[in-house]
Amino acid sequence: MDVAISWQYPMALEIAGARIHLHGLLEAIGIFIAFRYYLWLRPRSSDVISSGHRIWIIIGATLGAVLGARLIGALENVPQWIAAPDKLSYFLNNKTLVGGLLGGLVGVEGLKKIIGEKQRSGDLFVFPLMLGMLIGRAGCFSAGIYEQTYGLPTRLPWALDLGDGIMRHPVVVYEMLFLLLLMTGLRLLRREASLENGATFKVFMISYLIFRFALDFIKPGWRPLWGLGTIQLSCLAGILYYSRYLIKPRLLLAPLNLSDAR
Repeated sequence: MDVAISWQYPMALEIAGARIHLHGLLEAIGIFIAFRYYLWLRPRSSDVISSGHRIWIIIGATLGAVLGARLIGALENVPQWIAAPDKLSYFLNNKTLVGGLLGGLVGVEGLKKIIGEKQRSGDLFVFPLMLGMLIGRAGCFSAGIYEQTYGLPTRLPWALDLGDGIMRHPVVVYEMLFLLLLMTGLRLLRREASLENGATFKVFMISYLIFRFALDFIKPGWRPLWGLGTIQLSCLAGILYYSRYLIKPRLLLAPLNLSDAR
């Protein structure tokens, strides 16, 4: 059986004459590995949430992420969505990671209220989520300009030609490097500080939303308000949601146990 990789954008795996785009393949692999990593982590963590409630939380996260990713993805370019002959198909075929994260957050919090779960549930998802994002972003990079994650033209020495002959900011590479740094930073933070339950997820969300808000200034796109794109406005909404932890970072720390003081 002949197997080869086409390195021209969009990159693809060619097996016996069949062509499989790496973008979709790596996204699927990322989701699979992230979930397996979560299943490996859970019995090794001090998770106090029951298995039944965890299943509902995963359902809420999945539904919220799917809907949020496509809603924000479609709203990235409203004039284009309005002009699309098949608006439902446009909605279903456009998605964005920021929308998935915020939609998943809404889905989880909504489901937790329904089932009466009061414990923070996000910490266990953080590192599997970031690993899945890293692999998925490698898939985005393999698509070049044929997926809406490319940057503006630039003359910087590390600019890349992503398939259209124009040297561009490799914004996906920037994001992958940021995720690696964030993973390392969060592990150090968890080792050095006594964090409140749920704080790891909050730090992850705040950090990623701030990064994406800044990153999208060097990406092309429709700018509906104040010169900001839909993803940037969504990031601002998420940052506002977590703003009290930016104003008072000590809220992320676990309460001091005075009985252990000497």
